[in-house]
Amino acid sequence: MHHEIINIVEKNVTLAPMFTYIDPKVRKRLIDKKKLICIDSDGNPTDINSEAYEKHQFINILGPIPLPIIQNKQEYNVDWYASVRHGELIQTENLANTLLKSDNQNSFADLVSSMAVNSILIIGDYSAWQDPLIRIHSSCVTGDVFGSQRCECGPQLESALELIKSNPGGGMVIYMSGHEGRGIGLWAKAATYLLQDQGENTYQANRSLGLSEDSRNFSDAATLIKYFLGNKPFRLLTNNPKKINDLKNSGLDNIVAIKHVVGVTGTNRNYLSAKRDWGHHLEKGDLGEE
Repeated sequence: MHHEIINIVEKNVTLAPMFTYIDPKVRKRLIDKKKLICIDSDGNPTDINSEAYEKHQFINILGPIPLPIIQNKQEYNVDWYASVRHGELIQTENLANTLLKSDNQNSFADLVSSMAVNSILIIGDYSAWQDPLIRIHSSCVTGDVFGSQRCECGPQLESALELIKSNPGGGMVIYMSGHEGRGIGLWAKAATYLLQDQGENTYQANRSLGLSEDSRNFSDAATLIKYFLGNKPFRLLTNNPKKINDLKNSGLDNIVAIKHVVGVTGTNRNYLSAKRDWGHHLEKGDLGEE
């Protein structure tokens, strides 16, 4: 089977410390090999000790990591980058220091709860991208992992990878780990499913729990796009106008929205109809309705 050839392109960057619970020698090696960087809210590589640190939202990026994956029987060779907000990383470092002092290695799993680590899957040479395809995908354990038919998330992720691979200009998937249930988390999402089974739609269920209909923030995704692409034109696989507006409000104004309708079933048609009524760019024909 044909495999995409991924070229690793390194930028000249100022590197930042990370993870006090990693041996300092390992951390230094990552820095020396330019596998660990820090960027500001404009996507520019920056010094973690700069005076601007207190004024901007910094993001740490770890990678690239060659990652062969299989989705829907299709093979992809991608470069994987992990990213995390510096503020969340500081909280993790503080907890790590406490655990190290107490020699309580079994509690290191607690570190996961204080960081939302997003993933970037790069297909193609991003330094040569021309009008790439980009998908910003909110995490969905039930759809992406379990294959749930209550939503279309799993098919959307699979379709995005297929479309980006077949696109001569390449592209990327930004996987937002803190966006489960449109930002309310998996526990609350489970509760909304029970409310939906009692007749409420997905947005009514959120409101019944006293939660926002959509609390996701796409500013970190915008920062990552600025780093890998700048403000060059790109095509965004989405039906969600909020996503486009958030990116534009973050300074990205060369966006062409590409409708992304896949995975419609009798099980999730009412869910998708609610999204259409909320403002998503979906037509009755997209959902198999007359």
